[in-house]
Amino acid sequence: MSKKRVLSGIQPSGKLHIGNLVGALQNWVRLQDEYECYYFIADWHALTSQYADTSMLKDYVQDVLVNCLAAGLDPEKATIFAQSRVIEHAELHVLLSMVTPLSWLERVPTFKEKQVEVKDRDLNTYGFLGYPLLQSADILIYRAHYVPVGVDQMPHLEITREIGRRFNNFYGEVFPEPEGLLTQFPKVVGTDGRKMSKTYDNCVFLSDSPKEVEQKIRTMTTDPQRIKRTDKGDPELSPVFHLHKIFSSKAEQDEVSEGCRTAGIGCIDCKKVLIKNLFTILEPIWEKREHYLKKPDELEDIITAGSKKAREAATETMHRVREVIGLESLI
Repeated sequence: MSKKRVLSGIQPSGKLHIGNLVGALQNWVRLQDEYECYYFIADWHALTSQYADTSMLKDYVQDVLVNCLAAGLDPEKATIFAQSRVIEHAELHVLLSMVTPLSWLERVPTFKEKQVEVKDRDLNTYGFLGYPLLQSADILIYRAHYVPVGVDQMPHLEITREIGRRFNNFYGEVFPEPEGLLTQFPKVVGTDGRKMSKTYDNCVFLSDSPKEVEQKIRTMTTDPQRIKRTDKGDPELSPVFHLHKIFSSKAEQDEVSEGCRTAGIGCIDCKKVLIKNLFTILEPIWEKREHYLKKPDELEDIITAGSKKAREAATETMHRVREVIGLESLI
């Protein structure tokens, strides 16, 4: 390979929002010119927590694909595919499960955290416990050199490195140890001040209309100290200002910050600046979304071609895996 290989995926567990845009898609677009990139829609992963109701899965998969393309991913530069169309992921998952100690999966931080946080679904399943193992198979099967992660996600990558190392110790060198491509993922707050999440119903979705985006920003919570227009506030207490830090220029940030502290501007004025800047970013995405949504055959061609290419790479790895284990030939 002339370029180092990058692997990353995104779950189709709901519609994508502006947090997904700045936390993943924009970074994927930057990486596609420098690395050999494999980006997948992790539809099997969505089933680990949403297995009981798959009625929207197809729509969410399409939403992910459309937004990837609308954000600037180029199928000529990056391989974009669906996890479930490369069945070798499942085969490697099974084989890795034979050598992975149960305690390794139980110690993954999100396993216990999600069981406490998520109250409306039963997560006491092997699929949820084995999520990190399937994730490891996703990465290792492409012998990826790098995985884009934030610092807080490094424990998830480390278990992949450990599993690959354990497999290599048993059967010989097959998998390189993937490294984290450390990326600064900004925390994107939702309309209620908490982290933007589909769980909290506080998202600005990439599929929202201009009217919906404007309405959501206009009704966002701000600094609770500013009850009246003449009240002085603290911009750091306002979720709107935290979005300014991501979507507005430094000069605009300074202007709305000073205006908030001195009561020189009202919260509506502050929000108008943010709405303008969001529209600047989202309008090209909306235009491209409209283009692709009118061409479902083109979407199918893209995901089919990407999945075919991904499967070729995965098949090559699995040939080697079966060979070292002793499963490739019985003669």
